[in-house]
Amino acid sequence: MPFTPFHMGPGLLIKSVLRGAFSLMVFGWAQIIMDIQPLLVMLTGDGHLHGFSHTYLGASLLAVLAAVTGKPLAAIGLKILRVTPERKTITWPIAFVSAAIGSYSHVFLDSIMHADVQPWFPFRMGNPLLGLLSYDAIHWFCLGTALLGIALYVLVSFWRDRNP
Repeated sequence: MPFTPFHMGPGLLIKSVLRGAFSLMVFGWAQIIMDIQPLLVMLTGDGHLHGFSHTYLGASLLAVLAAVTGKPLAAIGLKILRVTPERKTITWPIAFVSAAIGSYSHVFLDSIMHADVQPWFPFRMGNPLLGLLSYDAIHWFCLGTALLGIALYVLVSFWRDRNP
């Protein structure tokens, strides 16, 4: 699923449950970083579409990159959105957890959809998750988690505002 908002669906659900203990901005940044390598392959025609970046080892390295760069970028984003720092501080642990969830979920979802993903490379060849769900089912799963996450976030926010 290169460059698709579908990866954000599970992130929205996780955000609705973990709230301030999870950064949707860092999670989303991890999604973008994960797909830089496929973008370069698409632009140049050279390389393996879902290569090292779509392995759990590659995702681990990219999660560190996403956390280290995503925390300051998210702080800028929150400032632009005029969200007060007292309410929405992204700590380093939150940045690393959010980036790791983003990177690993990306490999997991793409492992189900794409035959060229080798999630356990270099330790194990093959992709045992391929075809676990159909393309339609994985898209519906991502859309469903997005809708559920949004609904849950709104309901909890409404309830918290009514019951301080």
